[in-house]
Amino acid sequence: MWALIEDGSITKLINNPKAMVIGDTRYSRNIFSFRWTNAEREAIGLYEIVWDNSKKKDEEYYINTNQSFAFADGTVTASYGDATAKAHADTLYTADDEDNGLGTEGEVKVEGLKTKKIRTIKKQAAGELQKTDWYIVRKADANTAIPSAITNHRAAVRTKCAQMETAITNASNTAAIETLYTYTKQEDGSVTRPLGELPRLEV
Repeated sequence: MWALIEDGSITKLINNPKAMVIGDTRYSRNIFSFRWTNAEREAIGLYEIVWDNSKKKDEEYYINTNQSFAFADGTVTASYGDATAKAHADTLYTADDEDNGLGTEGEVKVEGLKTKKIRTIKKQAAGELQKTDWYIVRKADANTAIPSAITNHRAAVRTKCAQMETAITNASNTAAIETLYTYTKQEDGSVTRPLGELPRLEV
């Protein structure tokens, strides 16, 4: 991406190479190719944009601002403003909302990250349990004993699921939820996250 600088200010942003008129001269799209050096482009006012993502945050947890573009010291920079954390808790309908016919007071108006994350964890746990549901069906149909390894695994999945839900529920804010899901490398070389993982059945 490039910016056209005229009289020291950004006058146009160019997303894709194209023919264009700069001043009184028409240039082919080749001005954006390797045939032109950056210095040659800058001499006619075209500057390649430098991206500053230092304030950009994970969109799973934050709403980033639109990028702003600035020209200073011979460089065009695209940067983000301060990101806004997505709500970690549910937003509920208020009495005013109910009076205005928008919803019932106390019910969920907009789900927060906690609700969404817990629903995902429950779904993942259900998917893991589903792998061994056939043992339960066989037990009901034919009274065939369920192997202890399977019973223990299913119990472990439910226990870990409950622990993960509690950790998410107890997170004080959006940053705390993000931390639960952030993987870091440990001294033994393993990569783990504070939330942990659901047990997987070893085949």
